[in-house]
Amino acid sequence: MSEKRYLYATGRRKSAVARVQLHEGTGQIVINGRPMEQLLPRLVDQVLVNEPFRVTNTTGRYTVMAKIVGGGTSGWAGALTHGIARALALASEENRLALRHAGLLTRDARVKERKKYGLKRARKAPQYTKR
Repeated sequence: MSEKRYLYATGRRKSAVARVQLHEGTGQIVINGRPMEQLLPRLVDQVLVNEPFRVTNTTGRYTVMAKIVGGGTSGWAGALTHGIARALALASEENRLALRHAGLLTRDARVKERKKYGLKRARKAPQYTKR
């Protein structure tokens, strides 16, 4: 049997779940079999995804293979960032402390509020009419 040669972690944001594998490699990021630039075209999302590597000074050392389900592009970027940070934290205690200090290991608990009956959305009420 061959040993696992990668780090694995799960990241979550809104309703998106990212299963992340970090392999020793060239710094390429592949999401659902396609390059990150294709699935996350916004530069803001790309910078967010690369943040854990910047914090731990490991830019270009790992190739990321990720499967992401649920949510939209913003949730995907957040889930991928969380997953990469958790995987890097497994690599060394030094990484874990740096990532914890940067706030990247904490799951962002903000999710969409449910719609209530009698309202149009979670909090928007129908317009009041006097007569």
